[in-house]
Amino acid sequence: MLGYMGPDGTFSQQAAVEWSGGREELKEFPTIAAAIKAVDSGQIEKCIVPIENSLNGSVTLTLDTLAFDSNVYITDEHILRIAQNLMVKKGASVFDIKTIISHPQALGQCSKMLERDFAGVELKAVESTARAAQIAAESDGSVAAITSEVTASLYDLEIAREACNDNNNNFTRFAVIGKQRNLSVSGHDKTSIVFSTEHAPGCLYRALGVFARENINMLKIESRPVKREIGKYVFFIDIEGNADDARIYFALENVRENSMFYKFLGSYHYSEI
Repeated sequence: MLGYMGPDGTFSQQAAVEWSGGREELKEFPTIAAAIKAVDSGQIEKCIVPIENSLNGSVTLTLDTLAFDSNVYITDEHILRIAQNLMVKKGASVFDIKTIISHPQALGQCSKMLERDFAGVELKAVESTARAAQIAAESDGSVAAITSEVTASLYDLEIAREACNDNNNNFTRFAVIGKQRNLSVSGHDKTSIVFSTEHAPGCLYRALGVFARENINMLKIESRPVKREIGKYVFFIDIEGNADDARIYFALENVRENSMFYKFLGSYHYSEI
């Protein structure tokens, strides 16, 4: 069973259908965290959650849940092309819009259009693009939603602005989450970890310098607050390669030995656009 963040019509649902090829039984969850925790508790075998968007950056709820609130692994990834649409209730006009709602990521992906065409309109964040579509459909026509094209038929909406994201190069990377790590090696893999070091000069360099010395390509580094005290951070790292490779394994051991906190998030097939 494959979990995803609902309701019907979310991009997460689209990613779940695409990645599974329709061969998996799908189960809807109200939030990203709920889907990940269902894997952690054994309620479901795996889930698929958004982790990064090409326009608006990382999905911080996913990162924080992986780092602090679960013991699971990234086992695969899937990249989905995203086209956002401004939707209104059937019969309504853009001139009726007083509030535009969507998931924070979707609002961020359409920020230029919103600033240009709807400068005086209230923006409101909700838990998903599909939930925004539901709310717009139930409104008096004064609420518009930024959401996927499929929600037009699901919730009886009209498209007021088609493909309204700021850039057509809009992709979201989804992580497939499982309770057990992926032990296969594809030959084109990446490895993800999260760690923290002492707050002292040279500590981060001692942890990461091994990647340069071993000619290991670092694909991403991002910091997130530890949430217990201000000014302290954990670092999320993606590198090319699989932890089953001896060179990668010993590099990761160096990071672990120079860390106060360390979590291996998985090695899995590296998907590219």
